[in-house]
Amino acid sequence: HNLTVIKLKIPSVSLGLLQVYFHGKDNFCLLSFLQGSKLEIPLWLAKGLHDSKRRIISVELPKIYKEAWRTVFSADANVVDLHKMGPYYYGFGSQLLNFENPENPEIAQTILQTFVARFRRIMDSSQNAYNEDTSALVARLDQLERALFQVGQKGLNDFQSWEKGQASQITASSLVQNYGKRKLTEVDG
Repeated sequence: HNLTVIKLKIPSVSLGLLQVYFHGKDNFCLLSFLQGSKLEIPLWLAKGLHDSKRRIISVELPKIYKEAWRTVFSADANVVDLHKMGPYYYGFGSQLLNFENPENPEIAQTILQTFVARFRRIMDSSQNAYNEDTSALVARLDQLERALFQVGQKGLNDFQSWEKGQASQITASSLVQNYGKRKLTEVDG
């Protein structure tokens, strides 16, 4: 799922051939591709080959970012199994926006709306699952959503411990501590 399908476009002046060199520690490799070839390559390599001026490659959107799926997301984003479709839906989708595509504004809007639509349900689920098996709850979530769920669970568990008197000491969050330091610096300066 960390792969993107790219279609190589070779300028006519280069005899219709793209040559890519890979240098290793003790060796190198030369790969040649004909104009119009389709390859599945890692996103990082596609970003490295992408040049908006020379148009060496074009990126074919994975199906989950195409119009048909965007319609599904706008109808009800909560029904989609993001983990199955791409465990890094948000991160990968935002990286796809680096490639010139006329659908980029719609893709960005769908990613944002999907996150907003699913966020409340994720947080509600994380706050209402105390001492339960949460594997079914997180199975359909993408990695970012799973991290959010875990943060919600930690907050719930910490609160439950505090409520039972099991918390040893309440401490200020690092955000509050840094804010206080910044205020003192501003007053001193």
